[in-house]
Amino acid sequence: MAGVEATQPAQADISKISSVPAEGYDKKCIFCKIVNNEMRTELLHCDEEISCFRDIKPGAPHHYLVVPTRHVGNCKSLSKEHVPLVKRMVETGKEILQKNNVTDLSDVRFGFHWPPFCSVTHLHLHVLAPASQMGFMSRLFYRLNSYWFITADQLIELLSSKEETN
Repeated sequence: MAGVEATQPAQADISKISSVPAEGYDKKCIFCKIVNNEMRTELLHCDEEISCFRDIKPGAPHHYLVVPTRHVGNCKSLSKEHVPLVKRMVETGKEILQKNNVTDLSDVRFGFHWPPFCSVTHLHLHVLAPASQMGFMSRLFYRLNSYWFITADQLIELLSSKEETN
């Protein structure tokens, strides 16, 4: 039935990504292991640049992590050249929400934990929806205008204002 197929998460085709860890793989990183299909984590999206899976401790009914497929450090290590990557991560998060019938993008939170407040050093975008249904602790962990959480738009603005690197 077409209706059933439309509501199921898209299965990622990771066959194009080498099963042998290569450059951009950190063997100690849990997200690198997930992206390389070494864990029993369902990948909702996976291509050569971006991967997405559900957060193990969801802070909202829909809580996804969008990560670069190759290991990239946390948001503090990024430069102006990473702006397109961050924008693509946000677009992938929106696509996953839409595939899961989340249509009100005004009630969504897209953001990153700012070091040292990130538990995994692999860059990861939190996509939470509906933000209005986050519990007390989630509202604290993913709080806007805090020292520990930065929205995707804020990160893009910050990176865009940085000088080019050589």
